[in-house]
Amino acid sequence: MKLKFLGATKCVTGSSHLLTVNNKKILLDCGLFQSNDLKSYSNDILNVDPKEIDYIVLSHSHVDHSGRIPLFFKLGFQGKVICTEPTKELCGYLLKDAARIQQEETYFENLSRHGKGVKALSSLYDEEDVELALKSFYTYGYNEEILLEEDIKVIFRDAGHILGSAICEILIKNCGESWIKLIYTGDIGNINRDILNNPEKELQGDFLILESTYGDKMHEEKDNYAKLLEIVKDIMEGNGNLIIPCFSLGRTQEIIYMLNSFIESGQVQGCNVYIDSPLAAGITQIFRKYEEYFDKKAKALIEKGDDPLNFKGLHFVENSDGGKKIYEVKSKSIIIVAGGVYDGGRISNHLRNNLPRPECGVLITSYQGNQSIGNKLLKGNKRIKLQGENIEVKGKVFYMDGLSGHADKAGLYNWVSSMKEKPKKIFLVHGEGKNIESFTNKLKSENYYVVIPDFLDEFPLEIN
Repeated sequence: MKLKFLGATKCVTGSSHLLTVNNKKILLDCGLFQSNDLKSYSNDILNVDPKEIDYIVLSHSHVDHSGRIPLFFKLGFQGKVICTEPTKELCGYLLKDAARIQQEETYFENLSRHGKGVKALSSLYDEEDVELALKSFYTYGYNEEILLEEDIKVIFRDAGHILGSAICEILIKNCGESWIKLIYTGDIGNINRDILNNPEKELQGDFLILESTYGDKMHEEKDNYAKLLEIVKDIMEGNGNLIIPCFSLGRTQEIIYMLNSFIESGQVQGCNVYIDSPLAAGITQIFRKYEEYFDKKAKALIEKGDDPLNFKGLHFVENSDGGKKIYEVKSKSIIIVAGGVYDGGRISNHLRNNLPRPECGVLITSYQGNQSIGNKLLKGNKRIKLQGENIEVKGKVFYMDGLSGHADKAGLYNWVSSMKEKPKKIFLVHGEGKNIESFTNKLKSENYYVVIPDFLDEFPLEIN
């Protein structure tokens, strides 16, 4: 039995780990490399033959964990993808979105190559490849024993990261009646978040593949409700619009949940909330379909007749025509837009319409790169360039950083230390720089055996 690391080694994208048991090959996640990681890794170089893989065990739907699955099917993978039901449904949206983005990027790249004697590029896959792949997704619930082979079982535990996310326990038959257990965390969620349960703890395994995204960071303890309510009241009482760019999956639903609380309690009145993203609209409906995955607090609201992801004044924009109408909205509206703060797409139009107005504001809810428009706004720049036009910034700029979906250093350590016995070996992945180094030092100081694998490193998994 051996384990080979094909991605997310000393970086945070491209999660993919190959487990070989006798003559069976199991891929733990099959993610895309993204952003800066594409400088070092290529998504079309797989380092494994898809035809030889028997199973893909998928921890969750984020494309840095799922995004190469359609490519594997396109290149001959004939096995099964094992995941939770919400993960399959979310992949239907996220992988098709990834396909569209790839095709757009490929189109514009080929335009720039035209007439230069350079070979045209092809996108990794298209929406038809996604549809084909989804036919081979097999879904299971948490805590259900999944028999892959007579000597291989899988159990999903709630990871608390996004809807349907799973910590994957892989049990392999050893000598006699004993089993070797490998735990792959996928991404471990932050605790005490709205909608989702906390990550399941007190597990037990012989070997552990552990994420370390925030292995050197502590999330600030803030009252997100009080902060958001203060911002919303500030803008609504001034008859302005509040623009909130955020992720379609997870963060959008958390903000809707909080806004529902304000509106149902009467703390905020007379405002409209627009979700200007067909992707976020579809994902929110998937959340509403799988209420059994919600935490006790969200379930209690539903039992009382309060749908926490739907309220009077909430509008979902599902096509471009609806989006154009929102550009005309002048006051007392909250507009949630998918994605980051960048020059292009729907967010640019909303910023151009509202940043020059002192009664309006933008709320940034995620990290902004040094050269990004979001970073320039946070630094107080009075002018920014959008779609070639200089825009004067008179509106207010707010920042909330208490909505992370990843456990911080303390959360990761508390999760590991809750295990009934120390694993024989911990493989740290999905982290870079100080985050992975700092968390390694923390674990070693507590007498854990830690390995930071390099790309394509292979390790035997043996119990003496």
